[in-house]
Amino acid sequence: MRNVHIAAVMATAIAAALLAGCATPLGPVEVTRFNRVAEGQSYGKGTFVTTLTDPVTSSQLALSPYETAVRQEMQRAGYSDAASGSQIIAEVGVTTETLAPGQSRSPVSVGVGGSTGGYRSGVGVGVGIDLTSLINKPKPRIATVLSVRLINRADNRVVWEGKASQEASVGTPAAQPGIAAAKLAAALFAGFPGKSGETVRVP
Repeated sequence: MRNVHIAAVMATAIAAALLAGCATPLGPVEVTRFNRVAEGQSYGKGTFVTTLTDPVTSSQLALSPYETAVRQEMQRAGYSDAASGSQIIAEVGVTTETLAPGQSRSPVSVGVGGSTGGYRSGVGVGVGIDLTSLINKPKPRIATVLSVRLINRADNRVVWEGKASQEASVGTPAAQPGIAAAKLAAALFAGFPGKSGETVRVP
C-alpha cells in the first residue's frame, strides 16, 4: 500500500512539474526602430507591397508566416496592400540562430539606410529523484530576428527601418514560426512608427 502511495505522489509531482514547464510564457521582444519623422516624413498612408530580402537562398515557404504577419501589421498601421502601383516597398528579412545553453546571440544592428541613427529537487518520500533533470535541463534556444525596411519607390529612399528579436527554447510554442512571426511583427509595429533610435522591450 505504501508503494502505491509513493507512486501516486511521484506521478502527481512529475505531472505538476511538466505542466509548469509547458506554461512558460513567450517572453519579451526587443525592438529597435528608426524613422524620418524629424525630416517631415509622414507614415500610415499610401499603398505598399511586401518582398523578401533574400528569396534566392531562403525558403519562401518558411518565411511566408513572417511576410503575412508584416502585411497585416502594415494594414493596421494605415497602409493599403496593392500588388501593383504601390508607393512603398516593405522589405522583409528573417534570420534565425541556434544558441547553445549559456551562449549569447550575435549583435543586431539597425539604422535607416545607414544614414539615420545600431538547487536540487526531489519527491519527499525518500526516493531522491531529481525532477530538474527531466524538465529544467537547459535546452538550446532559437534566436529569431525579424527586420523590415520601408522604401519609397519614387526615390528608392529608406524611410523607416526596424528589427525585432526574440529567443525561445527549442520545442516551445514561441519557437514555432507561426507564433514567432505574429508576435515579432506585432511588437515591431506597436506604436508605429515609434521613437527613432529607441530600443524597447515589448512583453
